[in-house]
Amino acid sequence: MTLQTIKQPSTDEVLLGKSLEELTAWVQKQGQPAYRGKQLYQWLYQQGARSLSDISVFPKKWREEMADYPVGRSTIHYCSVAPDATRKYLLRLADGLIIEAVGIPTAKRLTVCVSSQVGCPMDCDFCATGKGGFTRNLKAHEIVDQVLTVQEDFGQRVSNVVFMGMGEPMANLEEVVAAVKSLNRDVGIGARSLTVSTVGIPGKIQQLAQHRLQIVLAVSLHASNQALREQLIPSAKKYTLDNLLNECRDYVQVTGRRVTFEYVLLAGVNDLPENARELVRCLKGFQTHVNLIPYNPISEVDYQRPNKNRIEKFTNILEEAKIAVSVRYSRGLEADAACGQLRASKA
Repeated sequence: MTLQTIKQPSTDEVLLGKSLEELTAWVQKQGQPAYRGKQLYQWLYQQGARSLSDISVFPKKWREEMADYPVGRSTIHYCSVAPDATRKYLLRLADGLIIEAVGIPTAKRLTVCVSSQVGCPMDCDFCATGKGGFTRNLKAHEIVDQVLTVQEDFGQRVSNVVFMGMGEPMANLEEVVAAVKSLNRDVGIGARSLTVSTVGIPGKIQQLAQHRLQIVLAVSLHASNQALREQLIPSAKKYTLDNLLNECRDYVQVTGRRVTFEYVLLAGVNDLPENARELVRCLKGFQTHVNLIPYNPISEVDYQRPNKNRIEKFTNILEEAKIAVSVRYSRGLEADAACGQLRASKA
């Protein structure tokens, strides 16, 4: 193949995200022996090759011919580091758009929070991402790339991935499922270490269940009744709380996996004892775990984080009702990298 024939490949032709079998078929199509497929696979996923010209085991002539063929990697546009060592990345995609990814290190693991869309169409009232509007869905390789980029920058293997960055994963379900499969199969991250979040889109949780993935499903509830949920999440007007919870129950039945519910605590809005008791009534009767997330401030709205006593009281009501619950204080707050703070705003 000459340079002329590969100048303008479609976005589907990038190499990242392809399986070993697909890459083997691709190299053979280029007139190369099948074993180069395994070499390409290892260099993409284990050595982080950003260009075919980086792959030194390939013949020099072929590397030069294929140097411009798109691998599917982004470039780091900007990186900020919080005092807790969390790193927020602005990544520039092939079309010039910017997305965010976050690397969250602890003593034992490295978690990456990935985006699934450029912007977000859900417009949740307390979230910065939705304030910037929606541009497009990400391709599977653009999601996988975020994990590889953070892994390379930290020089540490990624152990966990959460789809809690920019965007609504269920609004891009096909590409998200493809990315999940690639992260598990190609990057080597265990399925149970992959978390896909959603605020809920009718029928999508049911569709996800049919794939029977062993991932964690995290549903962003944020309210204990329908009226309050509509106030915080405009899309909830088209998807009642009862219908959402019924779909979650079906998910548990089909997959055998429990559902995690995310609940951002907003002082004086959804953190009252009656809200906790309502939440207990909603969640009684099926496998679940609740993550309480004290609100992380953004400039556009004046919600407040509840005080420690309010958080403890809410937690105790759930614990007394035998509902598994934990409080998650988000990392990266000072770098605007915490839950609900992501937006690609750096010029």
